[in-house]
Amino acid sequence: MNKYRPAVFIVTYARTKKGIEYVLLKRKLHWTGWEFPKGGIEKNETGEQASKREVKEEVGSKPINIKSWPIKGKYLYRNVKDRPNYIGQTYCLFSAEVKKARIKVDREEHDYGKWVTFKEAIKELTWPNQRKCLRIIDKSLK
Repeated sequence: MNKYRPAVFIVTYARTKKGIEYVLLKRKLHWTGWEFPKGGIEKNETGEQASKREVKEEVGSKPINIKSWPIKGKYLYRNVKDRPNYIGQTYCLFSAEVKKARIKVDREEHDYGKWVTFKEAIKELTWPNQRKCLRIIDKSLK
């Protein structure tokens, strides 16, 4: 099957006294590394609805502000055995502002989450496409 799963990348941030801080999640399902919240768009769901749902599921916060960006991409899964219906994902970019609070991760997908600065996030993010998305959002928040 040559199918890509439609998904959203959500650069999730909070405005704090220290400046903008971003949520990073330590991935454990399918691969290990750092990412920001992301997830599939379910049937009859818009990208914005998926973004709100994923932020709630993966971070435990309700977004204050969600914004769609004209950034799209796709990538192949490294290991398709775990996900036999798809060979990869397409994504569209969203940003989500939340109030800074303790991150409540979905333990099935992530070990834990943390708040970081832009510099820390750029160093920690595992994938180049997510670093690219983070740069776009960070520049717009200055």
